[in-house]
Amino acid sequence: MTKIELACDLEGNFIAFRTETLANVGAYLSNFSTVTPTFLHGTLMAGPYKVPNVYVNVKTVFTNTAPVDAYRGAGRPEATYSLERVVDKMCRELGLDPFEVRRKNFVTTDMFPYTTPVALAYDTGDYHATLDKVMEMADVAGFEKRRAASAAKGKLRGMGLSTWIEACGIAPSHLVGILGARVGLYDAATVRVNATGNLSVMVGAHSHGQGHETVFAQIVADKLGIPESSVEIVHGDTAKIPFGMGSYGSRSLAVCGSAMSKAVDKIIAKGKKIAAHMLEAAEGDITFEDGKFSVAGTDKAKTFGEIAFSAYVPHNYPLETLEPGLEETAFYDPANFTYPAGAYLCEVEVDEGTGKVDVVAFHCADDFGNIMNPMIVEGQVHGGVGQGIGQALCEFTTYDENGQLLTGSYMDYAMPRAEDVPFYNVDYSCQTPCTHNPLGVKGCGEAGAIGSPPAVVNAVIDALQRGGHKHVTHIDMPVSPSRVWTAMNA
Repeated sequence: MTKIELACDLEGNFIAFRTETLANVGAYLSNFSTVTPTFLHGTLMAGPYKVPNVYVNVKTVFTNTAPVDAYRGAGRPEATYSLERVVDKMCRELGLDPFEVRRKNFVTTDMFPYTTPVALAYDTGDYHATLDKVMEMADVAGFEKRRAASAAKGKLRGMGLSTWIEACGIAPSHLVGILGARVGLYDAATVRVNATGNLSVMVGAHSHGQGHETVFAQIVADKLGIPESSVEIVHGDTAKIPFGMGSYGSRSLAVCGSAMSKAVDKIIAKGKKIAAHMLEAAEGDITFEDGKFSVAGTDKAKTFGEIAFSAYVPHNYPLETLEPGLEETAFYDPANFTYPAGAYLCEVEVDEGTGKVDVVAFHCADDFGNIMNPMIVEGQVHGGVGQGIGQALCEFTTYDENGQLLTGSYMDYAMPRAEDVPFYNVDYSCQTPCTHNPLGVKGCGEAGAIGSPPAVVNAVIDALQRGGHKHVTHIDMPVSPSRVWTAMNA
């Protein structure tokens, strides 16, 4: 349960956010049960806004329910939901435009790097660009025409906006150490080049559907100028891989991918030493491009495959200065979080007779920094938005007074189905690369689940308000048909 207050002037300039949260951690603690409502939640309570004052007070309580743990977004969706709901409520009470209020309160591009009142240092971003993009994608100017068409069918139509930011790429070890963590949150990768030129890349981040095998291989192949089919990604085997901290917090590419990129850089550096020996040139004169080691200003060159073969057939090597073999390991500990951000716009239709909500359009404009694989990015956003819509409309765990779970199967716990979600409109063209990791990536895995719940609920409240139900200013998630019907008829 969270109580949030917003202080502003009559023009909608934010002065302060104040939140008090009572977080249920269940009957006993799991690894992330206390981290999620505190560190991962409280540090995001400034959002993408240049608000000068933020107060966060979180208390966790034991109950007779099941223990809780991290779920996609983990604390960041709750922060965004609180902020975006109270901002929308403020706009409605003061008669202000929700688009323009957010726009005037955004951190601007000339303010980066920007340190928030809750101690995060945003390195880069362009929140105005993502807001402009989502308004263009959604054809905000044409909303009244669509609303009239819905009214002709007997439906109330509403539009809800959410602007979000996430701190992910978890996490700088020095920061979590200050907070009492007993582990470091670096990651590692080993790149082993075989004599045939094929590569085995051992990574600590385990894939459970994110597409690591595709994206990691693509990055290595692009850097070395070799086919992706020559790269094998090895994960999930502790007998083979270096130490790793796993896949969560949209950290796989930003942290483990950066370790892998640095290991490839070491491979290239070793390759230059071998090439200098083979081509009888100074190491400083060797360049590497498009899979070839060349002597600058000449046509003398060796392919990556030739260098790999020579590494394992070291005839005439100066062994006192050049070791055989071509295998390198790198560890990467991020200097900061990464900060993806975006703007989401949802349109819903509400049936006054039943309270049923249908999501009829959903638009996402995201800034994920550099994009490695557009198809995987879209898939991640689609999945996250689907989970967010489920949380907003139908998913809810219910216990009786004895702590017995009453929604223990999918006969009782409502998951969103294909017919409950629209075809999402996804854009990631507003790119401000991360400034402190070698790939310039920010992470995309949790974005959809963070930005979507408040967009959906804001749209439902907007539909009811426009439909004459002015007394309805808030409905707790999930905004199920019974809750919507009850609110309208209260």
